[in-house]
Amino acid sequence: MKNMKKSQEIIFLAMVTLFWFAQYVYIPYQTTFLTLNGVTSSFAGIIVGAYGITQLLLRFPVGLMADSIGIHKPFILIGGLASGLASLLRIFPSGGIGFLLANLFSGLASSMWISFMVFYTHHQAKDQQQSATSRIILFNNAGMLLGFIVSTLFYDRLGMTVICFFSLVAGIAAFGLGFFLEEAPSHHDRQTIKQLMVVITGKRIWMFSIIALIQQGIQLTTTMSFTSQILKDIGATSAVVGLASTVYMISAVLFSAFASSKKGGKKDPKFWIPVVLIIVAIYCFLVPRVDSIIAIFFLQILPGMSTGILFSYATSEAMKEIPEDKKSTAMGFYQAFYALGMTLFPMVTGQAVSRFNMETGYAILAMIAIIGCLLVTTFYLRNHYTSKRVNAHSKVSGE
Repeated sequence: MKNMKKSQEIIFLAMVTLFWFAQYVYIPYQTTFLTLNGVTSSFAGIIVGAYGITQLLLRFPVGLMADSIGIHKPFILIGGLASGLASLLRIFPSGGIGFLLANLFSGLASSMWISFMVFYTHHQAKDQQQSATSRIILFNNAGMLLGFIVSTLFYDRLGMTVICFFSLVAGIAAFGLGFFLEEAPSHHDRQTIKQLMVVITGKRIWMFSIIALIQQGIQLTTTMSFTSQILKDIGATSAVVGLASTVYMISAVLFSAFASSKKGGKKDPKFWIPVVLIIVAIYCFLVPRVDSIIAIFFLQILPGMSTGILFSYATSEAMKEIPEDKKSTAMGFYQAFYALGMTLFPMVTGQAVSRFNMETGYAILAMIAIIGCLLVTTFYLRNHYTSKRVNAHSKVSGE
């Protein structure tokens, strides 16, 4: 089914916004809250990384199931409900253990993001897939931004418990809206797991899954975690930490809008993906080395480019050659793969910070971003020369 009704699109995008609000409203203060409650940097890294563990385990099976049964609404409903209920675990029992369990449960919610993405792009025309992908990521980022604004305004006044209560309410609201979505069962023939697994054998999906792993791993580790600690260490108040996260999210929303616009389409992913990876590396190198809150505020714009442009383009590039009836499986693999980065990167960085210092942890991340740039540039160059050889051979054969 194509061409989603306007009323359905409004309901769906509102649900996306509430879902990601629920998932991220507590994030700007998660690391600082845990540190104030006696949690070590290494354990904080494990807690942050736990969010990726359930995604790593569940996303691929969820994708296979969605393609097998041909519907997405049940998975969307589970995601909305789980995003809110996870914050009950942040309220009871609170502290390190509560956040660890809650982040595992939030990972369950985010595992259902596959169905959100495929449901929406399935209802868009074939030539609108890139802009549709950027649009849903725009509302994804808008939900996070709204969460960051709310936490910045109310964390100091009301505390983490109330912030987590906002998360609970938003998740339940997203769950309620999900019942109004209309979905007709897929008309595709049921496929075996072996038939579905074919989609993960292509070089393209592996390449852009690696890029997404790097982007998501670095984003969660820095902007969503240890950058907040750096700001605290140089004297920032809780309100300033929240504002810094808000600057990042405003940047992410604006760059998502840019990626979904005609202006963004003037330069293709071959240009944007390597360039933004270098920008990410610069961010990782500079943030722990500047001793200025204002400088970090300006640097927060850079990971916004990563989320808004790099992640949007990596997702659409990964899905470019995937048949419609195998898209959930491909998306499940893609999202499970980048969840590996969301799990490992915070843990590795937390260990590096505990053993050495923040500069070392961030330097490791900068090197990974540079390696990603080299890999994707090589991929595009090989594809370019392969296409030229094929075209030349076709012309010779035609003559």
